[in-house]
Order: sequence, then C-alpha cells, then structure tokens
Amino acid sequence: MQVRAKAKFIRMSPRKVRLVANFVRGKSCDEAVRQLKFMNKTAATPVLSVLQSAIANAKENHSVEQSDLVVSEILINDGPTIKRFRPRARGSAAPIRKRTSHLTVAVSNGKEDVVSVVPKIEIPKAASVEKGASAADNKEEKTPVVEEKATEKKTESNES
Repeated sequence: MQVRAKAKFIRMSPRKVRLVANFVRGKSCDEAVRQLKFMNKTAATPVLSVLQSAIANAKENHSVEQSDLVVSEILINDGPTIKRFRPRARGSAAPIRKRTSHLTVAVSNGKEDVVSVVPKIEIPKAASVEKGASAADNKEEKTPVVEEKATEKKTESNES
C-alpha cells in the first residue's frame, strides 16, 4: 500500500530539489530521515517535512510502523514560474525567473494491493476463425491476378 503526501508551490528550483530527492529515493524511511536531517542542502528541509508528513499519514490512517516503510516514489514537478525584470544598462531589462516546485512523496511497506485496471476481453473462437479464413481466401484470389499482369509486362518488353 502506498501513502502519499504533497507540497505545492515550494519556492525553490526543481533542479535543486531533484538532487536531494535522488539521494533519498528507495531508502528506508528511518535512514532517509536521518540523512535529510544532516544534509547540507537547503532543499533537504522541504523534502524532509513532506517525508515526515507521508510517514505520519501511514501511521495514522493505516497503522503501519515507521521501520517497515520505504520511500517508494518521489516526484518533483515544475510549478508556475514567477517572472520579474531587472533594469540593465541603457534602459534595457533582463528577465528573472523565480521557479517553484511541486513535491510528492510516496511511502510503502512493500505489500502492494494489486488491482487489475484493464478488463479481459474474450473473442469468440468461431468469429475469429471465420474472419481468418475469409482473409486467407481473398489473398489467394488476388495473388494469381498480380502474377498474370507481371508476366504480360515481361512478354511486352521482350517483343519490343
């Protein structure tokens, strides 16, 4: 079972947050929290808070122990970019992009609930055999006609 927690509009570049997320992905939650607390990156703070929120959700809603949980998925997507302009020389302006991130953390205990989403469709055997036979018959009929035209063209080119 997967339990998720999200944080949106984090005022930090997604590229910087991904550096921290890639470091934590796939580790046990105990180890991930320990690593994030002592990491010397500013992006570790929001990732740690969202991870702790996901762990708390798993404990409260599904009564799972923290030692059993693993960081199964971390997604960092681009949020909206705030655009500003900075004055430059001779009356020109330079754009400044203040990027934001959306952070999603999913933790799981390794016991996934597998649910089949795509239903199985059964085709009756009689219908598939009839279609296959008629298609094969059509191919046999068309093949000799093509061969006759090819032989006619060869004889015409040989005569001239």
